[in-house]
Amino acid sequence: MKKKIVLIAVFLVALIGILPIWARGGGQQASDGKIKVIFIAMDSIDEHWLKVKAGTEDKAKELGNIDLSFNAPPGKVDANIQLQMVEDAITKKMDAILLAPLDRDALSPGVDRAKAAGIKVIIIDSAVSTSNYDAFLSTDNGAAGRTAADQLAKLINERGKIAIINAQPGAATAMIRENDFRDQITKKYPNITIVGTQYSDGDKTKALNIATDFMTANPDLAGIYATNEGSTVGAGNAIEQAGKAGVIKFVGFDWSADTKALIERGALQATMVQNPYQMGYLGVQAAVDAYNGKAVQKAVDTGVTVATIENKDTIK
Repeated sequence: MKKKIVLIAVFLVALIGILPIWARGGGQQASDGKIKVIFIAMDSIDEHWLKVKAGTEDKAKELGNIDLSFNAPPGKVDANIQLQMVEDAITKKMDAILLAPLDRDALSPGVDRAKAAGIKVIIIDSAVSTSNYDAFLSTDNGAAGRTAADQLAKLINERGKIAIINAQPGAATAMIRENDFRDQITKKYPNITIVGTQYSDGDKTKALNIATDFMTANPDLAGIYATNEGSTVGAGNAIEQAGKAGVIKFVGFDWSADTKALIERGALQATMVQNPYQMGYLGVQAAVDAYNGKAVQKAVDTGVTVATIENKDTIK
């Protein structure tokens, strides 16, 4: 009898040894002693995502036991490529994935599969359709969109024609920023007319061309609203090239050397500043906490500030 018990015990130990890490329970690290974390961004071009990446890197260095990697699609429009990156992370048995989804619906199946594989999933900046993740760190984009509407309305004395230049039509963040802005204008400012919305995919050249077309079609255009850094920089450049800096009032999104320069030159009157560094920094901490079985806050608002000519030098 004792011999049978010993044999069973040996078998169980051997079985546990071959189980993947996630199946053994929380808090187990990879064989090299490090927790494998990957950040999959929307792109590797915009300063916004580079700041998120910097936050992930700093937190990983601070913790010291993180094997951190980074990936992003070569363009800003192919959610399928981003989904393949999630699938690859699952195949490589990552311990945690930080994901900024290009498309809330297209990326949801990948998130579900990652969770089914025991991988911790932290959503960054933009939502997915599923709630099957560990934490979501983002700006309150609805509030930011409404604030942008109030800012632009004030700049144009609550009357006139305005245009919207959005980024990706499938990205939850982009649509919330547009829809809440639009609703705020419609409800509060009856003398303002939105002449249209066009999507630049966050590409500066596309945004420049879109803004130029809006100004050509509407010689009396009073204002423009852009929803991300690429759209803001492109539209700002178009306003400058048209010689209408300060004439057409402009409210944008995100903070970079280019958006700051546009404010200093008078082409951009206000921009909604997020805290992308904090998204990455706190995102890695949330991933590690979830991996170690600690309670993690499901939704985290990382804040927004309105940057103008008056406070531009205080923005970090």
